[in-house]
Amino acid sequence: MTRLNVILLVALVLSSVYLVRVSYDSRRLFAQLDRAQSEARQLEIEHERLIAEKQSQATPLRVEKVARERLAMRGATPAVTQYVPYSPPASAPGSAQ
Repeated sequence: MTRLNVILLVALVLSSVYLVRVSYDSRRLFAQLDRAQSEARQLEIEHERLIAEKQSQATPLRVEKVARERLAMRGATPAVTQYVPYSPPASAPGSAQ
């Protein structure tokens, strides 16, 4: 009878240690999951902010302003426009006209 009690006591201690270990792992993994979800939310917010910033940077008015200020570009006017006369392509030798 004592032998059975010792075996049951050892089984009880081992199962208790296993239960504590599993509970610890579960809490640790839950904390990691919570941190990962929080980081994912932050990245999602940052991504949406960057998309909005990209859209505001690409407006035609902003592009024109940057072209004028940084690149010293100017609008095309008839005074600076050069026209190239149109000349039809020469026909190939030996072709009928």
